[in-house]
This record gives sequence, structure tokens and C-alpha cells, in this order.
Amino acid sequence: MPTLSPAVLPIRRLTPRDVTACADLSEDRGWPREEHKWGLLLAAGQGYGIDAPEGGLSGACVVTDYGPYGRPDLSAIGMVLVASRYARQGVGRRLMRHVVTEAGTTPLTLFATPNGRPLYEELGFKVTGRAEMVRGHFLPDAAEPGVGTRAATAEDLSSILRLDTEVFGSDRTHMITRLPAFADRIRVAYEDGRLIGYAAAWPNMDTHVVGPLVARDTRTAKALVTALAEGGERPLRTDIDVRHEELLAWLKERGLVSVASNAVMTYGITDLPGDWTRRFAPLTVAAG
Repeated sequence: MPTLSPAVLPIRRLTPRDVTACADLSEDRGWPREEHKWGLLLAAGQGYGIDAPEGGLSGACVVTDYGPYGRPDLSAIGMVLVASRYARQGVGRRLMRHVVTEAGTTPLTLFATPNGRPLYEELGFKVTGRAEMVRGHFLPDAAEPGVGTRAATAEDLSSILRLDTEVFGSDRTHMITRLPAFADRIRVAYEDGRLIGYAAAWPNMDTHVVGPLVARDTRTAKALVTALAEGGERPLRTDIDVRHEELLAWLKERGLVSVASNAVMTYGITDLPGDWTRRFAPLTVAAG
């Protein structure tokens, strides 16, 4: 019997049981396996995949909804991957068209690599910003005047959620409440009893990813990054909105180097909601 092409096989919903298959797909394309991140995305978001006739997945992506349950006001698309043996056969385009159709009138956003950007532009996505990924061993600066920070506790969660919704522009409680189990460290900064920033560092292969990074100003963001890096042996990695030029320059002075640049793209809206001046880095580019 002839082998069916992934172009005609059904698109199915992925579940946390598909983490290994998703990690295999990442590895096939030369990406890190990132099973820890895949686990979060498939638990907090909705994965879509096309099975490969010979086993595994021929393609996959994840959509994370934000806002009221069942009535999202923003959806983030991430981890759009196609197995190398099925490249340029329309698998990625088919997955993306399915996601756009499923979203209906819900605005969409994604971080696009240079390779993926032409497909997204073809589907109607517009570039509205850019993020720069930096990576390296962080060198603390004793001369930098810091803002006081401390480790987050359960009592901070309600304040974190209020600040995050205000800055992100949409409710992502279902994602942020998973941070204590997902991240190795979460730090908070308060002033006069009011939360002015928070950040997390979570393990991703051989690095610690700093994200989300939400802060009242650059000085507070620096203090949070410094506290998260303290005592850690892994290199830090983070994706900074390029409009935060001072923080990017400071991170490079502290030993991090630029390794990639991704376009922030939107569909159905002209710009992301929320307050970009306090939104320094996403939790992960795969979830907006």
C-alpha cells in the first residue's frame, strides 16, 4: 500500500504524553530537545501535530491562550517545527493555517526566526517589534547600585499575578501559577510595600533562561537579573525587547553576547497589549 503523505494526514491535538515525540522533532531540526519547556507548553497551552507515517511527528506547534477561559483575548504561537525529511512539503503552512482558522477573531502573536518569517508574512502576520537573545556567564557588577530583592514566596503570588496582568495586558494566571514548579528561582522587588518587579530563572538544557522579567524600570530589572544569577554555575540566556537598549548594553558588559534576533509578529492587532516599558523579557518566546 502507498504511504500517506503528512500533507493529507489529520492534524491532531497533542497532550503531555507527546513530550518525547516533540523533543525528538526539536532534535531532528538541530534545536535542543527542551523537554522541560515542552512539558510546560503542552500543559498550559494546546499543541497541534501531524503524525509521521513511519512514527513520531512530521510537524508540530503550540498555541497558548491568554485572557478569560474559553474567550481568549490573545493567543501566542510557538515551537512551529517540521521534521527535516518533510521540509518544503507544506506541513508547516498547513499547521499554521489550521491555527489561524481555529483562532477565529482572537489576535495572534509569535516570535519569528528569519527562516520562519516569510511563511508568517504570507499568512498575514506583521512585524511589530524585535527581541535579541543574549547568552553567557554573567559577571556581577559590585559598583551597580541595586534595588533590594528577595526570593518569592507563596504570599507574593497574588501581587505577582496583578502586576503581570497589568504589564502583559492579558490574564495569564494559568501560566504564571506554574512558575514555582517550573523555575529554579523566582525573585521579587518591592518598594513601600508595593511589588515593582519580578523575574524567574528556569533550567533549559545547559542554561538558565531568565523570563519573565517584569520591572518598573531598568535599575530594577538589573537588580532582578543580578539576584537570579548569584551563585549559579550555568550560563544565563534571555530574550530582551530591543527597545530596552540600556539593559541590553549592560548585559553585554556583564559577559552575555548576542546569539540570535527574532521578529515579534502579530495578526489581527497592530501591537501587543500591555506596557512594554515594564516588560523586558518573555517567559519564553514560545509562549509570547
